Amino acid sequence: MSQISLPFEWHGGAEDGDFLVSDANRIAVAHLERWREWPLSVSVLTGPPRSGRSTLARHFVAMCGGDVIDDAQGEDEHRLFHAWNEAQTERRPLLMVGRTTPVEWTVALPDLRSRLAAAPHVAIEEPDEGLARALIIRAFDRAGASYAPDLPDWLMRRVEHRYGAIEAATRLLDREALSSGRKISVAMAKEALQSAGFLPIIPPDPLNEQRE
Repeated sequence: MSQISLPFEWHGGAEDGDFLVSDANRIAVAHLERWREWPLSVSVLTGPPRSGRSTLARHFVAMCGGDVIDDAQGEDEHRLFHAWNEAQTERRPLLMVGRTTPVEWTVALPDLRSRLAAAPHVAIEEPDEGLARALIIRAFDRAGASYAPDLPDWLMRRVEHRYGAIEAATRLLDREALSSGRKISVAMAKEALQSAGFLPIIPPDPLNEQRE
């Protein structure tokens, strides 16, 4: 597990302080860092909600001074087409960012559709175990929540490994800790998640349950 530190002059949200690198996003990070080797001046980056794709795109701009079109799949097609042509003409790197792969975008312009099909595409995947645990710890540390040492591992084994699910679970537990003034223990987390009907929860491993 490694971390990309982002420039202090950026004025984004709290998430912009760093970007955690793991096997779930390592290929995407490496591709953006090798922007000089791109066969075209344009690439496409996709990832699920809350995956840090916009944060990574800003890291890309800081590296190369290129351009980014965020939420490109919902952008005006003519704007995308002209931005593509300008990037090729000026040899200025352009990163288009979206939620899903370009083949899933609704594109009416044939010329734009063919250009998107030719563009290199890299994806941020849902978090692996190492990244899921790191995200849980970072969420609690940023919120200033006091939690038991065994909580991150316990939570990682039960919360679905999706960025949105991890964020929802940690926010719920942080709010519970603030309202009750209690440290977040495994018992408290179990009670809070069950009371809130938080789903999906991965069924516990009986062997792990015996050790807890």
